[in-house]
Amino acid sequence: MRFLFLGDVVGKPGYSAVLARAADIRKEARLDAIIINAENAADGAGLMPRQYRRLVEAGVDVMTMGDHLYRRKEIIPILQSSQRIVRPANYPESSSGKAWTVVSTPAGKLGVISLLGRVFMRPVDCPFTAVDAALEEMATENPRYIFVDMHAEATSDKQIMGRYLDGRVTAVLGTHTHVPTADACILPGGTAFQCDVGMTGPYDSIIGRDIKRVTQTTLHFEPCHFHVATRDVRLSGAIVEANEEGKAISIERYEEQVDQ
Repeated sequence: MRFLFLGDVVGKPGYSAVLARAADIRKEARLDAIIINAENAADGAGLMPRQYRRLVEAGVDVMTMGDHLYRRKEIIPILQSSQRIVRPANYPESSSGKAWTVVSTPAGKLGVISLLGRVFMRPVDCPFTAVDAALEEMATENPRYIFVDMHAEATSDKQIMGRYLDGRVTAVLGTHTHVPTADACILPGGTAFQCDVGMTGPYDSIIGRDIKRVTQTTLHFEPCHFHVATRDVRLSGAIVEANEEGKAISIERYEEQVDQ
């Protein structure tokens, strides 16, 4: 199994880059699956149904979400019906969307779970209890590989989850901070880990937003809309390779600058 996970897709620049490159990357990198965090695709917050459909058509197998899950209420029917998108598993059980999913790939079944951290984030249910429940439920479908997107602010939150799940899942990769970290590794039990795979979007920015506007509000406290930036667009993520036992054998950073 070889899969690519792309970090937070930010606005039109990031979304357009995925549409333009997904099919070619699948061939070039010999991928069995592409997973993306899509929670910032709609002008930097949320995901619209038309974007979801076009991403699926472009070759994205599964989309994870995060704290901007419901910023676009139009996505709720898709969250309720689709097997290709998951909400954070530690949202309340009554929340719209699936806590986990399993999709078929050429290498076998792939399970996907999204989780929210709790440090410096809005209050949510315990991610450890939630992931245990998701793994127990998912076992009925017997996926060979399992991927977990840990959407969290604090690196400690992400590291704890990585260690907690080591040997139980194929990979725990982090999102939310939009800045790639230099700690990609295979943990002792065979789980690939990285605190943050970075964002897919404009890097001439403040985590994807227009530099001047963010700076103005920071210096003067004068509120203004943080437009999505447009320059230096990159795809950023990680490629994980796993053996037939579902254990990761390699993780490599993926970054590609895309002409707009």
